[in-house]
Amino acid sequence: MQMKFYQYEKCSTCRKASAWLLEKGIEFSSLPIRERPPTMKELKAMVDAHGGEIRKLFNTSSKDYRDPELKALLPTLSAKQLLDLLRERGNLIKRPFLVGDGICLQGFKAEAWEKAFLKLF
Repeated sequence: MQMKFYQYEKCSTCRKASAWLLEKGIEFSSLPIRERPPTMKELKAMVDAHGGEIRKLFNTSSKDYRDPELKALLPTLSAKQLLDLLRERGNLIKRPFLVGDGICLQGFKAEAWEKAFLKLF
């Protein structure tokens, strides 16, 4: 099973998640989230994994997210506009972002990732 692992190389959480995947022998292709954000289909799959809550896709600790103009704009945007914004600005997406057959994980908590992969095997 091939996974797509979107990350920012300087992110310590991304490095921990990557090490975890390697330790478990899970194959994945690594993609730079800022330069190559997830596709619209992948973003929608992650929204579904979050029970429809688009806000959970946002990296709320990023400098971009904390921009007062952006913060004021977000509540006025439709779901499609929010997803378009995430597609355009990968730095706004909470990372790491892992998608593959039956897997949609964001952020890294080893216990949650373990549980998600146990369901597959």
